Amino acid sequence: MSPVDIEEAVRRYAASWPSLVPVADAFVTTVTGILDDAGINYLTVTGRAKAVASFAAKAARERDGARAHPDPMRDITDQVGVRVITYVRSDVDAVAELLADQLTVLDDRDMGRETARAGRFGYASRHLLVSLDSGEHTAYEPTRCASIQLRTVLQHAWAEFEHEIRYKGTVPTEYASDLDRRFTLAAGLLELADREFSTIRDTIAAELGGGETPEADERDPRISAQELTTFLAGRYASAGWSRTEHYEWLSGLLLELGITSLDELSATLRDIDTVGVTERMDYRYPAGAVRRLDDDLLAKVGEPYLQLHGNAHRVEGLRARLAKLRGE
Repeated sequence: MSPVDIEEAVRRYAASWPSLVPVADAFVTTVTGILDDAGINYLTVTGRAKAVASFAAKAARERDGARAHPDPMRDITDQVGVRVITYVRSDVDAVAELLADQLTVLDDRDMGRETARAGRFGYASRHLLVSLDSGEHTAYEPTRCASIQLRTVLQHAWAEFEHEIRYKGTVPTEYASDLDRRFTLAAGLLELADREFSTIRDTIAAELGGGETPEADERDPRISAQELTTFLAGRYASAGWSRTEHYEWLSGLLLELGITSLDELSATLRDIDTVGVTERMDYRYPAGAVRRLDDDLLAKVGEPYLQLHGNAHRVEGLRARLAKLRGE
């Protein structure tokens, strides 16, 4: 089949672009909701409909003397894009597992792993192509699919700066080799920094699990986010950290339940089989610490937990989880 005319493809894309903007917004909302519900830590979730100029440039791209995208409307699969930035690499993997559990994954490429297998340092980002449709034969459809980039904050910094320089700057030919070398050096240093950040977080998490509980603010009846972080690190040692605001939100739920100290929380959870609760939930991704406590409280309190003011926005989801806990 002969390649589709580029100008015609760009015209078609320009005509469809306004309809993709709300699709991108909806995917951002969906992905954010999935991450928040699972209690997984992340920095930002952003999205966009690919700019017409970017689409045109990609449509014209060649590889080995041939069009890289013979049918741009079908072959360019990042027309709707979402980017999730995390703090450490383990969170990238956790987000990927979570999205695979909640959405249909059409493609999954770990660019960092591919770069490493080639014996190089450079671009590192995990790319998922996901669909809202389910089924083994799901095909790419711009209004139902999104390309999701998963990166650590350091990987994101390198990729953004490299793109800014290479695609928006003019580099004299005589400096090209030195530029490549410096970008490679920077990528190696950032990979090392990513590993050190992971080690730092793992060390702190281990210390939180067995360390002293920080003093509470006597003026605030709630369990503080820092206290709750320390407590959960000990109770759910295998769970990843959640976002700070999620600990604060859960502290509000505990206050609604009349739980204002870690001693009271411990007493509430004393007879909960947390391992059994997690097994009944049958997670295929590493649920965050806040989600684990949320599950235990749901198992303990039952239906009244759904009526808490802080849970008003997620009653249906909690009801489905409660039914799962009860084996219904």
